[in-house]
Formats: sequence, structure tokens, C-alpha cells
Amino acid sequence: MVRASERLGQVSRTASGRSWAGEAIRVRGLVQGVGFRPTVWRLARDCGLCGDVCNDAEGVLIRIWGERASREQFLERLLDEAPPLSRIDALESTALTGQSPVTDFRIVKSSGGRVHTGIVADAATCSACLSEVFDPGNRRYRYAFTNCTHCGPRMSIVRAIPYDRGNTSMAAFTQCPACLQEYQDPADRRFHAQPNACPDCGPRLWLEAASGASLDCSGDPIEATRRLLKAGHIVAIKGIGGVHLACDASNTEAVDRLRQRKRREHKPFALMARNTQMIRRYCSLNPAQTAMLQEAAAPIVLLPIEGPERLAEGVAPKQCCYGFMLPYSPLHHLLMLGLDAPIVLTSGNRSDEPQCIGNDEARERLGDIADALLLHDREIVNRLDDSVVRWVVDAPALLRRARGYAPTPLRLPESFRKAPAVLAFGGELKNTFCLIKDGQAILSQHLGDLANASANAAYRQTLRLYQQLFEHHPQVLAIDGHPDYLPSKIGHDWAAAKGLALVEVQHHHAHIAACLADNGIELNAPPVLGIALDGTGYGDNGTLWGGEFLLADYHGYRRLASLATVAMPGGELAIEQPWRMAYAHLHRTSEWQALATEFGDLPYFQTLADKPLATLSGMLATGFNSPLSSSCGRLFDAVSAVIGLCQQISYEGQAAIELEAAADTSALGDSQGYPFAIVLADGLPRLEAQPMWRALLGDLRAGIALGVIAARFHVGLAQAVVHMVEHLRQQHGDLGSGRIALSGGVFQNAVLSGELIRRLESRGFQVLRHARVPANDGGLSLGQAAVATAQSIAAQEDR
Repeated sequence: MVRASERLGQVSRTASGRSWAGEAIRVRGLVQGVGFRPTVWRLARDCGLCGDVCNDAEGVLIRIWGERASREQFLERLLDEAPPLSRIDALESTALTGQSPVTDFRIVKSSGGRVHTGIVADAATCSACLSEVFDPGNRRYRYAFTNCTHCGPRMSIVRAIPYDRGNTSMAAFTQCPACLQEYQDPADRRFHAQPNACPDCGPRLWLEAASGASLDCSGDPIEATRRLLKAGHIVAIKGIGGVHLACDASNTEAVDRLRQRKRREHKPFALMARNTQMIRRYCSLNPAQTAMLQEAAAPIVLLPIEGPERLAEGVAPKQCCYGFMLPYSPLHHLLMLGLDAPIVLTSGNRSDEPQCIGNDEARERLGDIADALLLHDREIVNRLDDSVVRWVVDAPALLRRARGYAPTPLRLPESFRKAPAVLAFGGELKNTFCLIKDGQAILSQHLGDLANASANAAYRQTLRLYQQLFEHHPQVLAIDGHPDYLPSKIGHDWAAAKGLALVEVQHHHAHIAACLADNGIELNAPPVLGIALDGTGYGDNGTLWGGEFLLADYHGYRRLASLATVAMPGGELAIEQPWRMAYAHLHRTSEWQALATEFGDLPYFQTLADKPLATLSGMLATGFNSPLSSSCGRLFDAVSAVIGLCQQISYEGQAAIELEAAADTSALGDSQGYPFAIVLADGLPRLEAQPMWRALLGDLRAGIALGVIAARFHVGLAQAVVHMVEHLRQQHGDLGSGRIALSGGVFQNAVLSGELIRRLESRGFQVLRHARVPANDGGLSLGQAAVATAQSIAAQEDR
């Protein structure tokens, strides 16, 4: 057996020493539905080989007979010329005895068996298909569902493996003779392109009013939709992975009306532009960001608002970035062609609900939001939100991993190959779940916040689907340690019902383990210093954590330090109302009365006049409904409230996001950060924010610009974290072998991350950060799965 190296630059084979012989080549990876078999067929014929190739549940199986030199040439070319959407993870070669049963090379029918292959993510329209869509002489001219093996829907339409048409929602459409000829011709790029279709035989579009009445489209529903958008209407558009709500992003009244109807007060809207030239009217755009917008995944990319023009204020209130994506399906390309401004293209749902995917569902749930609905008759099997990426310290960081990325398996280090089948259920917010199988991690698409009943139902349905698609039968289950998280409760129920081992993983340990797995760290590597900064995670001492310094590996962790604990008066209410966290922070300082007197004329203190301070003070004194938390996210909330940015949130993380957006980045290099202290509490060093407050309030009193104050807070926090790292190094020596892993939702903050990474690297530390999975709770399930894997393998070895 021969496995491919990471880059697959060279592969040695031991099939046979004979000049003329046969061998079977097993190809594992993302090799189905991407035109892999036609590529094999073409190369085998070019190299003068005979034999056959087929898909099966393990990937692709190639049988070739021919001269040794020809077989070597074939393999080299296969590695060099693999289809653009494919990913070869392993090649395994064994000798074949006897003569070839055929005298040519053939593509044979798929076979079944246990699933070991991956499913390719949906891919943006390729240039070849796009040229056909806009060619008046082509039979697919202006056809909204044009695709080939290099592009189009995959995960959104698949029901089972092998990835054949009968296992997708395209089974409902019988191919016409012309499409069938393409589908059966190995020399055609549409050979076994499972969504293959044309206007004569494929899915169709129509436009209807919100009332259900048909609309006069003059034969072109896309053109009619474009006219509605230009006239200021809101249209629900069924796309690849779900239904979106669209309106003209330059039309203030339309954007405001969409916010009101969708009940989405402040959270930024996603945007679609016709091309990068249109984006540059509003945002700065570097070559790397341009390339990411144009890649097959086609994510939303957060870009600085630095162009000469502005969109409606309601698109991104109090933000410094717009989230832009480019058209990724023929439907979107055709729609955008005649528009002079970007459109809002936000999830078709009410706030906190899952995105609609069905026609009847869209009519029922979006009928009082949209004025019209552009629908089609191809079923969306799997909901896929748009993925979101931003640049953090000159590198892309995933904020949401969904369409275009999921369910592409993540290759894990070699030591994971001994892993049992693990299922990790993830967290409650920004949920994903993770399957470990064959030494790879299969991370689900973003499933959202599970407190909503519809999201809960979607979670359970998607979990069942993944187990079916990947024939995954878990031996070990992993959950978050929080007893009230819905996924943790589901995990407990599964373990009890099926008699499976259950591993509870502390929230911040899972964050650090996810970062290690994301960076390809082996299971038995030495511990690293993990810095986990986020909103809330259940600690192992009964308090809420969120600003942690852990000496950690996959097997375990030791808490070395944290931010100082602060009470959260009202519990969840303290998250929803940041002014409460501000009061708790200020009230606990030894100078509270002096601060209240000295700075009582500042706006924040003025807002406290109508707050129930006596009740809050009593809660803080007794601890009633005021859990202690070391959360870094809650510190951001408190600062945001004090400087007047956000007193009450309408979406998760709003106060912290607006605080980052307010920071004057031009002032970062010159800013003297606000001071923090290191104190000892309950036997641990703690980062104490008390000294910061007088300095910050003094700047407010002096009329220093809010952007400078926000910048000084970010710089001061970065300096404080570095001071704690140096303090821990003095205490514990060369802890973490000089490696520091950063994880948790706070590290989505590009300002803080940039300041911190620069300072750590200048001191000689190797900084590990996320690249393939989100730093937020969207990556939590990967960490849970990695910890459960490490513990399971260790238990097996002990036996």
C-alpha cells in the first residue's frame, strides 16, 4: 500500500517489478462528482493503457495493464492533471495477476460498499459554463442551472453515496437526448455531471407574488426580478443552498423596510456585487482578497469600507466592513448583469430562524417579508448558508464554514489514523458537529444557534443525514461540559440509548484542541500555551470562563491563569444588556464611589439614573443570579457600553463588534494602551482591568475621540496578554515549547489579533491560529472530537 504525501509530489509504487503488468490503484479523497473518472480515462488512453475505472464507496478504483514506463507516466500525469475540484489524499497500489479482460480502457458502473469517500462542496460556476450562459448561440444561453463536473451544486442536492444522479434531487429530471449524450461521453466535461441539465429537461424558474399569484415576466423571470429590485421591492430568491432575501443595497428605504420586516435591527447584511470592479467602488481590495472572492468556494469576504462611494446606512450599521460575495451560480450572474449597484442578499428567514430551503416553506415564512418570490423546482436537500471569511493579520480566517467548504473532510495528522469513529456534538451557538472517520474530520456546515426550535430540528435532521451519507457509526461521543447545552443533552441521550462511551470536553480545552488540529499538530506533541478568549464557556470550577491561559494538549490541560472574574448581574440579561456588565466592572473597583462622583456627568453614568441600581447592587453583594465570569467578551461589552457605543444588543457579539469597528487603526501604532494589572486570586494569576477604567474615563472626560479610546483599549489588552505570557514563562520556564495557540471568538477581532500576534512573534513565540475552521464556536466540535480521539487511543494503548 502506498499513501500520497501531503503535496503528492512523488509516489513510489511496489505493484510489480515486471515491465508489462497490471495493477489496481485505489484513489482516496475528494474524487467523486468532479470529473475524475473522465480524467483517468483520457490519461490512460493517452498512455496506451488498458483496463477500467469506477466509483465506489471508498473513492475511485483504477485497474490498468501496460508497460511499467507507461504506468509511471500515467500516475505522474494523474497527480499533475487532476480535476480542479478534486483532492487526492491517498493512492494505494497492488499488483494484478493475469491479463487484462479488455483491450481498451473503459469507465464502468459504480459499485456500492462501505463509504470511505468524501463529498465535494458546492462550487461556483466555472468559466466554461459561464461563457455558454452568455453565448446567444449556445443551447444553454441564459439557462440558470448550467453546470458541469467542474462546478455547480454537490452537497446541497445529495442524499446518499455513491454520488450518482439517482442519489440526488436531480433524479426528478430525466435528461433529454442532447444532455444524455454529454453525460455518457467520457470526452465531454459533463460526463457524469450529476446535475447536468438544459432548458429542455432541467429545473425551471418562475416568479410569483407574495400572495401566490403569478406575475407577468414576459418569458424571463430573472429580468422581471431585476426590475422589481430596481423599483425598491424585496424579493425572495431560491438559490443553491437556500432562499435569500434581496433588495437594492443603495436604496435606503428598501434596506430599512427589509430590516423592519425581517426583525433584524442592527446585524450587518451580506452583499452581492456583479464583479470586483463594483466592489472597489465601496471597499479596498487586495489581490489575495480578490482571489478568495473568485475561488470555487465563493465566500462572503469582509472588506474595509474605504471606497469612494457608500451604500445605504442600514446595510452595515456602525461597521467598518462590508461583507461582499460575487455571483456563484448562473442565476446570480444573470441577475446581477443588468444591475448598477450591489444587492443585499441575506438569509431568507426571520432573525434566529434557519434559512428557508423549500418553496412552500418560503411562501409561508417569507410571504410577509418579500414582495415577490423567485423560485425553482429543484429540491434543496441540504441547507447551506453562505460562508464568511475575513482577513486577520494578512491571512484569511473563516468566521462561518458552510457553502463551498462543507463537508470537505479535513485531513488530520498521521497519528489520527488509529482513531475510532467519533461523533462530537458541538456547542449551542454557531453550532457544527464533527465526525471522525478514517483519520479525517468531517465538519458539518454552520447550523446556527440551537435555542430556536426550528434550528434544533434542523440540527437533528442534518446529523441523521451525515450519518447516512458517510455511513458513520460512532463508537465514542464527545460533548461540551455545559450541562444545559442542547447538543450535550442529545449526546447524553445517545450514549445512554446506545451504550456508547461519552467524553465531556471543557469548552476552552476544546477551543485549543481545535486550533492544534487545524494546524496539523500530532496527537502526542508536547503541550502548548493556549490562550482562549471568548464570550462564555462552562468552567470546571462551576464559574463561567472566557479569558483563559491553559497549558494544553489533546489529552488534557492545566489552567495557569485567567482574566479576573466579574459577576454577571442578571445572568443572560448581562449579555443582552452590556450596561449591566459595565456597572458590574465599575462597581467592583475600590474607587466606585469616587468614579461615580468624579465622572458622574459622563453620558454612561447619566444613563444609570433610570436603572434599578439598588437591585443590581444587592445582586452583586449576594451573588443572586449573578454568576462569576472571566469572560473577555464581557469585558469588551462593558467598554462598549461605557463609551456609549452599545447599551443593549440585538445580535450576538454586537457590542464587541462595534467596539472593534470604532477603533481608529491609524492610531494603533502611536497609542499607549490602557493599563491592566496582574493579581493573584484563588491561587491563580489574573489579568485585572480595574486600572484601565480610570484611564479610559479620563480620556472620555478629556474629549479624546472614541476611535482613539477604542484603539487604546485594544492595544492595552494585547499588551496585558503579553505581560501575562511573560509572567507565566517566568513562573513555569519555557512553557509550551515556545508555541502559543490562539482560539475563541474574540480572535475574530482583527485589531486585537494583529496587535497580539505581532507582539508575541517579536518575542520569539510561534503563534498557532485558525485557518480551516472558525476560531469561534463553529470550530468547537473539531476540538471535542480531537480530545475524544486522543483519550480513546490512549485508553486502547493502555489496554
